Amino acid sequence: MNSPQVDLEVSTLKLNRVVIEGMEPQIDGGRFAIKRVVGDRVTVEADIFADGHEVLSAVVLYKAASENDWRETPMRFLENDRWQAEFQVALLGRHFYTVQAWVDSFQSWSRDFLKKYDAGQDVSVDLLVGAGLVQSAAGRARGDDAKRLSDFASQLRPLAGFKSGVPAGVIRSAELADLMARFPDRSGATTYAKELRVIVDRERALFSSWYEMFPRSCTDNQQRHGTFRDCISRLDYVAGMGFDVLYLPPIHPIGVSGRKGKNNCFPPAPDDTGSPWAIGAKEGGHKSIHPELGSAADFKLLQAKAAERGLEIAMDIAFQCSPDHPYVREHEEWFRHRPDGSIQYAENPPKKYEDIFPLYFENEHSRELCEELKSVVLYWIEQGIRIFRVDNPHTKPFDFWEWLIDEVQRDYPETIFLAEAFTRPKVMYRLAKLGFTQSYTYFAWKNSKSELTQYLTEVTQRPISDFFRGNLWPNTPDILNEYLQQGGAPAFTARLILAATLGASYGIYGPAFELCENRAVKAGSEEYLDSEKYQIRVWPVDHAFSLRGLITRVNQIRRENQALHTNLGLRFHRIDNDQLIAYTKVSGNGSNVLLVIVNLDFRYKQSGWVEIPINELGLDPSQPYEVHDLLMDARYQWHGPRNYIELSPSPLPAHIFKIR
Repeated sequence: MNSPQVDLEVSTLKLNRVVIEGMEPQIDGGRFAIKRVVGDRVTVEADIFADGHEVLSAVVLYKAASENDWRETPMRFLENDRWQAEFQVALLGRHFYTVQAWVDSFQSWSRDFLKKYDAGQDVSVDLLVGAGLVQSAAGRARGDDAKRLSDFASQLRPLAGFKSGVPAGVIRSAELADLMARFPDRSGATTYAKELRVIVDRERALFSSWYEMFPRSCTDNQQRHGTFRDCISRLDYVAGMGFDVLYLPPIHPIGVSGRKGKNNCFPPAPDDTGSPWAIGAKEGGHKSIHPELGSAADFKLLQAKAAERGLEIAMDIAFQCSPDHPYVREHEEWFRHRPDGSIQYAENPPKKYEDIFPLYFENEHSRELCEELKSVVLYWIEQGIRIFRVDNPHTKPFDFWEWLIDEVQRDYPETIFLAEAFTRPKVMYRLAKLGFTQSYTYFAWKNSKSELTQYLTEVTQRPISDFFRGNLWPNTPDILNEYLQQGGAPAFTARLILAATLGASYGIYGPAFELCENRAVKAGSEEYLDSEKYQIRVWPVDHAFSLRGLITRVNQIRRENQALHTNLGLRFHRIDNDQLIAYTKVSGNGSNVLLVIVNLDFRYKQSGWVEIPINELGLDPSQPYEVHDLLMDARYQWHGPRNYIELSPSPLPAHIFKIR
């Protein structure tokens, strides 16, 4: 049986000669945006090649969403058909980029002409070809540029009459090369198949120091509920330690039905205050303020006083309801019902959370639910909030978060969303891809040298670092890990320095952290005894044994050293003791180099020889160099790549060396 004949009308095909593939950076084939902050440079690479032997040219095209016209920057050839270019993002919000490449007829002609010319061959016809290419470029140019190109074309044509000794100066003219590069023939250009996206955030999205504090515990009497005005009196304390974000757990009315008492007991005592995450009561829901905290005016005053001290208030968004929330009464369809007609409360078997009703998105009115939740975020944006810590985002639909964040950041691109999602790695990464600005991490449970090295290498290397910004927390109201329970002050000190130097963003839950609160509710639990989640605590913030002074110094070091303002430039180094961890952080331009060494053993002194790549750090191996311990303000002369380290758990189990 004969194969059917296929008539191929070549004249109807667009024969793209240039191939563009292997383009980076891009996330999941361009499905998601990469992340940068204002002022960053985006490095773009791609494999670019074509049939034949002509010279290629390529550019990166880029623009902000608010701009109509593309900007461009030329790409440079690296090796093996790999090309690269950079562009800078200067505006908040969405940006787009792609690559365009074409066969460069003039460069191809110029290269081949000079080869023939230098070999003494007849180039008369080649000169006419070149003159035609230059004249065509004149037609694409305007004004003086068009005139100069026409002049060059006129100079080339008469040269075709020379039988020997043709002057080649005009072909080698830098001005001609520049003009032809500015007005190339792109009629056969290939553009990469997708416009890729960059989300550009403000600097605090990358570099920030968070302090979490319960407003109701800003009191000197456990029987008196703290207020926003009490919080104002503690602002100098928080700002004085060098934090720039003050995160408050939910500030909304707390439900009574199903309320949990001290240490999560049930039923509660009559005076138990309940969990702030059991949101909603007769006083209102997610757009209301707990009356014992104060008024909306008090909250605005707190924001203003915080801003005067360089602090920005971060607010908790927990999309869940107490049984007393107005949503339960007004929108029963937004909740899952059990066969007996009752509403399903939250469970994480065997744990039960009778004081919390999860929202049910798989209902016929999900659109109304999503719009209402968006209105909650927009309401608090109208009240001046631009940072949201989102509680348990992995328990809501992924599509919802992608839609909500995109909707909000379209009008308020300065808004930061921190995902509090201690869940499976791929789920955490998906949330980051969907738009969450920062993410909680597994740092709290990475305590050994191998665990820290493997995990921090993973999250600070591309492609993950292009979309995932970790915010490292050694403790939270939910997490008092075994290391902190057993290690006391040396463990808290080591974890502080690790969090603050491994990550560009980190946070602590205080005053529990600086006071080294390490009492668990029971053996094997990570829950605090007398947890603030269920009761008011009075904290002796001026206690003599507080880590307040150390925290202040560490945050000062962070501010003064650009190497700590980024998650890039992290590299771990060999040290011949598994209880000691060593790593460098290097600023983008290489001018700021820090070497951090931490004793992970909170019981005993540890020593070892650390090896650093002095050649890669720009140090002369034949000369001594200075390492300045920024924690103790001590200076040492080191020689060569291997040097001896000895660290005790107390008073300081770490060095933060600035290498000069």
